Amino acid sequence: LGLRPRRTLRLVLWTAEEQGGIGAEQYYQLHKENISNFDIVMESDEGTFRPSGLGFTGNAKARDIVKEIMTLLQPINVTDVYDNADGTDIDYWMRNGVPGASLHDDLSKYFWFHHSQGDTMTVQDPKQMNLCAAVWTVVSYVIADMEEMLPR
Repeated sequence: LGLRPRRTLRLVLWTAEEQGGIGAEQYYQLHKENISNFDIVMESDEGTFRPSGLGFTGNAKARDIVKEIMTLLQPINVTDVYDNADGTDIDYWMRNGVPGASLHDDLSKYFWFHHSQGDTMTVQDPKQMNLCAAVWTVVSYVIADMEEMLPR
């Protein structure tokens, strides 16, 4: 689309979440001196099933902003903001004041596949996966393009 937000978006994929979060800890240790430059950290660790909204950890002003952003997702009916983001990969940042978000979705089939031989891309529903991607795209772009960073 040729869109360029005011601030950088960084997508990080690492390993070892199931082995004690060592990938997340390593990334945090390498980048914590720049913590004031991190606007929000987000994690998706519940699969890519039909999303319902975001868990959010941050102060009341930041929560109000995230709630307003989520109204942009009304056309796909994904507007809820739940208490508390969670996730091994973003905990280090949130403990040190960076707002965090985690995707909430329909977990009813999660353990049909999670950590099994059936946990492959072939079981993904492209429509549901696209909805999850739409949530992250809208939220991350809008936050990165705001004049001010999210309040801490």
